[in-house]
Order: sequence, then structure tokens, then C-alpha cells
Amino acid sequence: MSDDQNSVSGFSSREAQEFHKYFMLGFIMFTVIAIIAHFLVWQWRPWFPGPEGYAAVTDGVNAVVQGALTRFS
Repeated sequence: MSDDQNSVSGFSSREAQEFHKYFMLGFIMFTVIAIIAHFLVWQWRPWFPGPEGYAAVTDGVNAVVQGALTRFS
């Protein structure tokens, strides 16, 4: 009972351990999802240009945009 009175958060030692367990689980899940999302974005559009620079990327985007515009025009 003396641990409860000295606690800043108001949690008992057991409650604090349970909160920590769920907090860490959520943090790890968030981190894994963020890593997967960053990897997928990197696969879609690399962060560093290749030997041809970003020209290859913009050429592909321009082709897609032109194709879409002719379809809707």
C-alpha cells in the first residue's frame, strides 16, 4: 500500500507493469507498421536517384498523366 501512495502516476506497481506491457506492445506494432510502410514507399519511389537521376521517374509519371488525360478528354 505504501507503493501506491508514493507513485506519481497513481498506478500501483502491478497496474504500472500492465500498462507498460500494453504500451510496449503498441509501440512495437506501430514501429513494425512504420518500417513496412517506409519499405513499400521506397520500393514505389526510391529516395535516392539512380544513375539517370530522377528523370526516369518523371518520364514514367508523365506517360501515366498523358495517358490519363487522353482518356478523360
